[in-house]
Amino acid sequence: MTDTLAAPPASARPSLPTGTDAPRRPAARGRLRDRASDPVFNFFAIGMLIVAIIAILYPMYFIVIASVSEPSEILNGNVWLWPQGFTLEGYARIFSDATIIRGFANSVLYTVVGTAISVTVILCAAYALSRKDLYGRTFFMLLFIITMFIDGGLIARYLVVRDLGMLDTIWAIVLPGAVGVWNLIIARAFFENNVPAELREAAQLDGANDFRFFFRIVLPLSKPLIFLMIMIHLVANWNAFFDALIFLGDESKYPLQLVLRNVLIQSEVSSAGGTGALDSYAAAQRLGELIKYGMIVVSTIPLLIVLPFMQKHFTKGALLGAVKS
Repeated sequence: MTDTLAAPPASARPSLPTGTDAPRRPAARGRLRDRASDPVFNFFAIGMLIVAIIAILYPMYFIVIASVSEPSEILNGNVWLWPQGFTLEGYARIFSDATIIRGFANSVLYTVVGTAISVTVILCAAYALSRKDLYGRTFFMLLFIITMFIDGGLIARYLVVRDLGMLDTIWAIVLPGAVGVWNLIIARAFFENNVPAELREAAQLDGANDFRFFFRIVLPLSKPLIFLMIMIHLVANWNAFFDALIFLGDESKYPLQLVLRNVLIQSEVSSAGGTGALDSYAAAQRLGELIKYGMIVVSTIPLLIVLPFMQKHFTKGALLGAVKS
């Protein structure tokens, strides 16, 4: 009885594949096949995706066609897919003003300088705060976080800028908001999770000091983070106009956003033959509508040209700064 119930010898047992010879079950492919075989899911998923794409792209397309259409056609609801009453009068009015070109140059200057300062300060501060051997790093980080919840307000900010002698200068635009605490937290998390201490120790054994390690090793490994910070600050600095409205009194130093705002206001309140003429008022309102759509296109085109080239770095940098490896 015991002989019949005994386990077969090891040589007679079927061998199971191990190592690289073991078959891999295509679990992911199986899930995709199951999902593809569900027509109801596919219908709703594709439908929601199409609706989301239309909701995002159509407003942008409408602004473009409205900027070259007659305002009366827009008010009558005739502008849907194609321009109606094609005209470039709004763009001609915008670019005929010399302040537009000067404002564009000022915006480029403020954006480049402001982005360079912000990215440099954030990278240096975030790396220092990510080092566990930094004495008092918890205290310094707490000081940064407090500024996210406590703000002195506009009056206190204006008084500080005035007392520092930065009114009517580029520094009033690029320095007060140079360090975004949330971006600093993202950068610190990136350095903590992607720059191991063993790498720094190996560099020190090779004779590299902290500065050389940061510029020769850390920064080349942080390209996704750098592109992420550049993209965020490019958009913020290009679209900013409130600080210029508060701190700048010289119109020759106005950025593009503020110049376009003033052009729009002037077009809405001015008339060719006096405020009492109905035809003149209607003409001013028509021109104001054309300028309103045209200035949105003009101020958005530079970002639409630059940002697509940085989109993949933006996504990768955001994930690396948020997910712990």
